[in-house]
Formats: sequence, C-alpha cells, structure tokens
Amino acid sequence: MRVVTLEEHVTFPELVNKLPQEAKNRHYLGNSPMIQRMAGKLADIDGERLQSMNENGITVQVLSVAGEGADLLDATSGPAFAREYNDTIAKRIAAHPDRFKAFAHLPTTNPEAAADELERTVKDYLFCGALINGLTNDEFLDDAKYAPIFERAEQLDVPIYLHPGLPPKAVFDAYYSNLPKQAGGFLSIAGWGWHSETALHTLRLIVSGTLDKYPKLKLIIGHMGEMLPMMMVRSDKMFGINQGGNNQRSIIQTLHDQVYITTSGLFTLPPLQLAIDTFGIDNIMFSIDYPFSTNEQGKQYLESIQLQPEYLEKIAHGNADKLLKLK
Repeated sequence: MRVVTLEEHVTFPELVNKLPQEAKNRHYLGNSPMIQRMAGKLADIDGERLQSMNENGITVQVLSVAGEGADLLDATSGPAFAREYNDTIAKRIAAHPDRFKAFAHLPTTNPEAAADELERTVKDYLFCGALINGLTNDEFLDDAKYAPIFERAEQLDVPIYLHPGLPPKAVFDAYYSNLPKQAGGFLSIAGWGWHSETALHTLRLIVSGTLDKYPKLKLIIGHMGEMLPMMMVRSDKMFGINQGGNNQRSIIQTLHDQVYITTSGLFTLPPLQLAIDTFGIDNIMFSIDYPFSTNEQGKQYLESIQLQPEYLEKIAHGNADKLLKLK
C-alpha cells in the first residue's frame, strides 16, 4: 500500500550555523541533548532516511524544517535565510522526486516576503505548502499583519501546517518553572505544552474570524489533532456564531471545513478512533514525526489499525494525495 507521511523533519547544520548567536539563543532547544542526538538523522536525506523508508514501506516523506530558522531573524535578514533553506531542500530532494516533497520554510517576521517565498517555492519547486513553527515574536497568526501568508496560500490552493513551537519565556516561567530536573522543559514541549498551544492557535484562528476571511484555506495540525478531538464540543459550546467571537461558523463546522489532522507521534488506537469520530475519516492523514519518532513505530502502528480497506487507504495516502496534489 502507498504510504505518505507529512510531518517529517530536516535541519541542516551548515545553515543553522549561519544564524547569529543572538537568534540561536532565542531557541533554547537548539543545543539540547535530544536535538544533538538527532542531528545526523535530521541532516540526512538519501542515506539512512531513505533506507529506513524503504525498509518500512514509506512511499513519500513531505519534509519540513525543525528547530532554528528564519522566524528567529528580523524582517530584513529573514527572507534571504528562508530562501537559502528552501533552495537547499529543493536541491537535496531533486534526485528522488517520487520519494520526497517539502513544505516551504517561511520568514514569518516579514509576512509579505513570506507570502512571496511561499509562491516561489510552490511554483518553482512544487512544494506542497508551508509549515510554520508556533508563534512569531510571541504573536499568533490571527494578528492582522500575517494576513498576506493566508491570502497567498488560499490563492495558491496549498495548506499551512501549524506546527508547535517553543513557548514565550513569560509563558515558560509562569507555567513550567520550579519543577524538578527537566520536568518543566519536557512539559513545555512534547509532554503537554506544544499540543495545547497549537490547539489554542487553531481556536484563535477560528474565533477571531480569520478562517472565515479565508474559507478556502486549509490548515494541517499534527499529533492526532493537538487535543482538539476531545475538546472541540466543549469549546464549541462556549462560542455561538458571532457571539463569543467573530466566527461566522461554529467551531465544529470550521474544523470540519478547513482543518486536517495527522497522526504524527501518537501510536495508540484510542486517539485515532476519537479523531475519526470527531474530525471524520476524510480529515485524517498518517504521519510519523521522523526522526523524533521512528518509521518502525509508524509501520507497526499502521499495521495495527483495524479499518475497512478504503478507510485505511484514505489515512495512509488518499487524503494526503488529494490535499497536497501528490498524484
């Protein structure tokens, strides 16, 4: 069976090393032991990564930049850095056009330039959209200044992947400090904080009316919907249409209309069943979160899913093929 995964990451040290130290300091996970352990896997394209894909039945990986990037730079220097990163990705995957695709890396501190870079990569390199890591300068994307990114994505008919990012320092200090060992750090990222923040990011885009302004825009969020499958009814109950917020549709309806979720990093069956029951089978796409999760884990999980064949094919590749225009 064809298998597409679309939250699969790269980091190129030779580009990260070009960032000024001040920018690197803002991304406090850059020198973490986890990132250092994964450095070789993150930088690799057609060595161990491709071999692992072959061994575990992964047909296509859609690559995206993890960690330090253009969002740490100012509006003047960010666009050139993002352009170089995207050019490097395109060059490194060119030899395997049927195995690798990519999401654009955007200079979000310069929204107009980010929109132009999205268009360039889609038209010149056939990138599948863009992935944005969390907040930019401690701001969510519902701020009006980021409208050019959404406008261009809608025009190009490509999705935006909302990926977790590091919490602002004030949030970290208030929520995750004064805990033993590395507990606060872990809670702030994959242990909880990443996922609650991305859910909040998505809800802000709905209740602010942002997604109503761009009704053809498609968003992707990972990690089995970032807690939203469990909480969408509760959140929806709090917001009428154009009452508690500026949303013209219910939260549930907007999620169904415009938000897709991936399975990245979650390899147990109950969350998948909940996602099917809430988001629906047509809005779910398989992903692994390589190399932070392994292709072996992903393969074992996919093989454990007990669904009728046409549903399993939608999750494994059909929904992603349609959304990202892969076939």
